[in-house]
Amino acid sequence: MRLKPRPLFLGIFSFALIGLICAQAGALPKKTDLPKTRIRIELTGGDDNQPVANASVYLRFQENARDQKGRMLELNLKTSGEGVALSPEIPQGHILIQVVAQGWKTYGEWHEINQAEQTVPVHIVRPTTKYY
Repeated sequence: MRLKPRPLFLGIFSFALIGLICAQAGALPKKTDLPKTRIRIELTGGDDNQPVANASVYLRFQENARDQKGRMLELNLKTSGEGVALSPEIPQGHILIQVVAQGWKTYGEWHEINQAEQTVPVHIVRPTTKYY
């Protein structure tokens, strides 16, 4: 008894077609992402505007700002000896910048970032109480 080539060919063809459809479904183009930005945070403190070294800088931003229920991502940075913290590429939009440094008041504000590279000057002050 000889197998008929037609059913065998149709079976192989249908499996190949299903695999091709599944592969293309995974390769659908994603939504256009927002433009990226790099943020340079220049941290100064005190009355004489001296750079604050080794301060923790936290950035909070949405993964996709177009989604109202988007996930918030967080990025932790440290300032250099010159008081500068450089971020990698992140999506442009509404970004929370928080700064924590020992012996200084904590800083936190939302900034609207809409350029490919943007410098954000941050000035922090000493606390008014002696307990810090």
